[in-house]
Amino acid sequence: MRECFYGKARLSNVKGKDIDEIIKRLRALYPPDSFRRSDPFRVLVSTILSQRTNDKITYPTAEKLFDVFPDAQYLAKAPLSKIEEIIHRVNYYKTKAERIKEIANIIVRDFGGKVPREPKEMCELPGVGPKTANCVLVFGFGFPAIPVDTHVHRISNRIGLVRTKEPEKTEQELKKIIPRKYWIEINELLVRHGQEICKPIKPECAKCPIAEMCDFGMNALKTRKNERD
Repeated sequence: MRECFYGKARLSNVKGKDIDEIIKRLRALYPPDSFRRSDPFRVLVSTILSQRTNDKITYPTAEKLFDVFPDAQYLAKAPLSKIEEIIHRVNYYKTKAERIKEIANIIVRDFGGKVPREPKEMCELPGVGPKTANCVLVFGFGFPAIPVDTHVHRISNRIGLVRTKEPEKTEQELKKIIPRKYWIEINELLVRHGQEICKPIKPECAKCPIAEMCDFGMNALKTRKNERD
């Protein structure tokens, strides 16, 4: 299991991309000391709430939920209707409420109220897949992993680090080329970048510090230059 998630030594340059320089520039834009860390159970629940839901809704909703039910023991005993009431703003809130309560019961019953550290055990929890498990590893336990959400998947392909259609494949490919020392921070850097500059629609390539190292960015800047000429 450890080799699956931690892997072997990686290349620091792939397809002409200077990964060290990319990370350096993104760090300058998004200082690592601003990264969020939290209790593993809170990360787990927050990540479930975030599925197909905007971050601006997810995090305030998660805070409201934990204000009332601060841990797995409380959530396991919580009335389902109350959980639904609190998280009603997230998409598919009824399904998520059922999953959260079921997960809380399993964690209390089988793991002493603590989220298991093994990804295989986490992925056996209802509604928990590799991305959610990786988020818990990184943001809950501080273990090296690469959570791939829509931002990481989109930006990795735009830069040209990978050529993939599915997030699961993106994770596999990134593990081959991103040095392990960057695994802890790569998700946060790319998510922040995707929220602020490399947006799904109308990315602001002119403001991007890595545009000249990005396939999409170079094409966008070249197109803009041709339109001016």
